[in-house]
Amino acid sequence: MIKMNGKTYFLLLLTAVILIISIKAQAEEKNRISLCLDESNNSGSDYVVVNSYRHDVNAYTQGLYYKNGFLYESTGRHGESTLRKVELKTGKVVRHVNLPYRFYGEGIAAAGGKIYQLTWRSRTGFIYDEESFRQQGVFTYNSEGWGLASDEKYLVMSNGTDTLHFFMHPTLSLTKKLAVRDDSAPLHRINEMEFIEGFLYVNVWKSDRIYKISPKTGKVEAKYDMSGLLKKGRPGDPEGVLNGIAYDAFKKRIFVTGKLWPCLFEIRFKF
Repeated sequence: MIKMNGKTYFLLLLTAVILIISIKAQAEEKNRISLCLDESNNSGSDYVVVNSYRHDVNAYTQGLYYKNGFLYESTGRHGESTLRKVELKTGKVVRHVNLPYRFYGEGIAAAGGKIYQLTWRSRTGFIYDEESFRQQGVFTYNSEGWGLASDEKYLVMSNGTDTLHFFMHPTLSLTKKLAVRDDSAPLHRINEMEFIEGFLYVNVWKSDRIYKISPKTGKVEAKYDMSGLLKKGRPGDPEGVLNGIAYDAFKKRIFVTGKLWPCLFEIRFKF
């Protein structure tokens, strides 16, 4: 019979516990991936899934962008609205601020070292320091706030209609309104947005499509059917729809997710 002193027994017990935790974590990760990946071998009719990452299933995603290994995310619903910085690889929230209950968080975009965050019906937006998340100011607009995107010159806002509003930053003066057309039909309910290689890629509320729009003409240049992106992980909440596009310009990576989704996907469009 092998005799063990107390220290040896403790180390063996600790090793066993760590091993069990590791095996459980691997099983949970395997289950998460199986929930998130489409049955068609990581591929849809218009996209290919390149990678899959953790996403907070309680995050009602309203705005999203990527920078230096982190996702910046705005979440909505009264009493649950936040601005958060999330580590891409782990899904860990490393910094966040809560919005007061009366504000319903919407789209976000970064410009000039600042984060601009919309709210839904309050006609009020917040300005934060991108590094510290300290609030630096507020701004107003004359409609609902839905999605927000930025390039070198403009902050572009959607408000649930077919019209995009272009604000010069940092003055936030309205300089242009642009009607969006899919062929000749107005594209209503434009939601979360992201600039990718000179075009606006947008979600449309409660649609499984992503639309590629010319910011010069408002013409829909392409549309991508994202149905099937979630397998069994789609939220039971009917509001748990596709919403959230981010772009890593350095590595040319596109990320998409949805409200209350368990995963964020790195995807590649087929055309």
